[in-house]
Amino acid sequence: MTHASLTEVTLRVPGDTVMLGLLGERDSHLRVVEDSFPDARIVARGDEITITAPEPVATQVKTTFEELLVLVTEGQTLDAERIRRVVDLVKADVDRPSDVFTEGVAVGRGKVIRARTLNQKKYLDAIRSSTVVFSIGPAGTGKTYLAMAVAVQALQAGQVSRIILTRPAVEAGERLGFLPGDLAAKVDPYLRPLYDALYDMLGPTETQHLLEVGTIEIAPLAYMRGRTLNDAFVVLDEAQNTSPEQMKMFLTRLGFNSKMVITGDVTQVDLPEGRASGLRQVEGILRDIPGLSFIRLGADDVVRHRIVASIVEAYRIHEEQK
Repeated sequence: MTHASLTEVTLRVPGDTVMLGLLGERDSHLRVVEDSFPDARIVARGDEITITAPEPVATQVKTTFEELLVLVTEGQTLDAERIRRVVDLVKADVDRPSDVFTEGVAVGRGKVIRARTLNQKKYLDAIRSSTVVFSIGPAGTGKTYLAMAVAVQALQAGQVSRIILTRPAVEAGERLGFLPGDLAAKVDPYLRPLYDALYDMLGPTETQHLLEVGTIEIAPLAYMRGRTLNDAFVVLDEAQNTSPEQMKMFLTRLGFNSKMVITGDVTQVDLPEGRASGLRQVEGILRDIPGLSFIRLGADDVVRHRIVASIVEAYRIHEEQK
């Protein structure tokens, strides 16, 4: 019913356990929604949530609770960050925001990795549908982690027979020679983030076994020269530090039944001054080729501490002003 431009809508919630998951301990989730819609009055009583607000706010609040209800009934635990992201998607008029968070990547040991933003879901969709995917965005947006998750899933499903993870060792021609140990020990610091992600997904024991038998290979980009990578899921990380020649070399390694994901942040190029970044150049060359996708992630897709998104955005503005 409507009184003086206010609309009242009601949502019925099936069961006390679901209601608790929806509202949170001591109504902590409810307060996040209330803070997001200051013009709405929200009352939870029994198995109903009643919303009184001007249109279209009332509809947006009801839709927010409906989408959160989908997540709760699927067994997902809500938190303030996820609730705010659902609210943002509802306000942006995105159809079925819960779909962004319900589609997961199973990587074993009961672990499921999910997109946390709309662009991350588009990224996952692109990886599944395209042969070569370029993911460009700042730190903390899940570029490498999500690609590796899909790679692990593809390996476990038998879609590929091996995973190859690589990144350029930018200083290999200069400073690595002064480090102790053989070449593997010298490049290890550059590849450590890839090991860490695998340990998180598969556990140290299984990761080490797959590395030892060659099912998973982690190597510097220079090791890719002269090879044809068949039946493999290949991830090139930190691609902003490739030269145009290295990027061409890498892309032309693609073999049959293989998929490539190239990730990087074009605002953090570590190449010597005057050397062009292959990642900055590649979109202008390849954007019209079928089977290739370019996905751009931004500050809104950062999934680390909330202040990181603000830092990323501040640096972006600073670079634009320069």
